[in-house]
Amino acid sequence: MESKDKNQVMNLLKTSKGQIEGIIKMLEDDRYCVDISKQILSVQGLLKKANLKIIDQHIKHCVRQAFTEGEVAGNQKVDEIIYLIDKYVK
Repeated sequence: MESKDKNQVMNLLKTSKGQIEGIIKMLEDDRYCVDISKQILSVQGLLKKANLKIIDQHIKHCVRQAFTEGEVAGNQKVDEIIYLIDKYVK
């Protein structure tokens, strides 16, 4: 993964981690349920962005390279992507 993209993913994950810690504190403090739920939705959005960036890089680098190694290797990488997409849309 390129350094720029890796840094973007790391920042998204670190932000998610901080927000999760904040959510735990909100629960401990018996904060309003709707406010907690909004924060959880925010973390889910950050994790989706991070995951899409990782999948994007996988397709652009690993899948592309696999096809230069041969059809079987390329098809295996395509199967991996289809599996991820299936999990993503559920």
